[in-house]
Amino acid sequence: MWTKCPESGEMVFVKELKKNLMVVPVSGYHFPLPAPDRILSLVDHGTFEEFDGSIRSGDPLKFKGVASYADKLEQNREKTKLEDAVVSGIGKMDGRLVSLAVMDFRFLGGSMGSVVGEKITRAIERGLERNIPVIVVSASGGARMYEGILSLMQMAKTSAALAKLAKAKIPFFSVLTNPTMAGVMASYASLGDVIIAEPKALIGFAGRRVIKETTRADLPEGFQTSEFLLEHGLIDQIVERHDLRDRLISLMNHLANHLQAKSAPATKKAVSQKSPPAKKTTRKRNPAKKG
Repeated sequence: MWTKCPESGEMVFVKELKKNLMVVPVSGYHFPLPAPDRILSLVDHGTFEEFDGSIRSGDPLKFKGVASYADKLEQNREKTKLEDAVVSGIGKMDGRLVSLAVMDFRFLGGSMGSVVGEKITRAIERGLERNIPVIVVSASGGARMYEGILSLMQMAKTSAALAKLAKAKIPFFSVLTNPTMAGVMASYASLGDVIIAEPKALIGFAGRRVIKETTRADLPEGFQTSEFLLEHGLIDQIVERHDLRDRLISLMNHLANHLQAKSAPATKKAVSQKSPPAKKTTRKRNPAKKG
């Protein structure tokens, strides 16, 4: 019924926390938000249509451990009511169609396996096919090692799809939440035309302990937080969760209006109604005026 804010130690009523999009009212601490709730907070009511919801991960390595990979997948499906760590589809934001993919940290730490990479890639390709902006909300601990090299291949696959999107001049908005780490941050999460992060989110590649042991140096205060990365130019904006929808709509109004102009039927109609060029006529000479 109650949960403790990691930042202030304040006890918060869980129902109130859920109503506030998992943001602690006093301290402003952002708890992870489930993908379905995130989608509802972003898109116009009743406009979201999920795609690729039936894709399921295989077990290519037949991984065995304390629990097998197959068992872990089933446990996480039952816990989250999701098929994998991302939900993707098409919806409207302020009446504008967008291709949206939202990761869910509850499912195996939001790890990127072959299904996550495939669904992110398809979301990007839908934006390319339909000439609409693409938004990906990331929350991940990195690549899913239960699938070995197949999980690492998703870094190249998603990045290649984004290269095609950039060539078509279709904007891609990357939203980083707490945490966004490792292979996800090293691929599509860091390739946005605009990169937005939530306040005090943990963002980076390797963990703090690994970096400290490798460099043998003391790391600066706030290292790998949104605020530190904004100061050093890796991200573009820090936006609170309640303001995220309005900020994305504003950015799309600036960066995606050319997409509407390119596909608007009114433009084609105006071209088709253009007057044909005037025919050249040969003027007859008047014999009375001759000489």
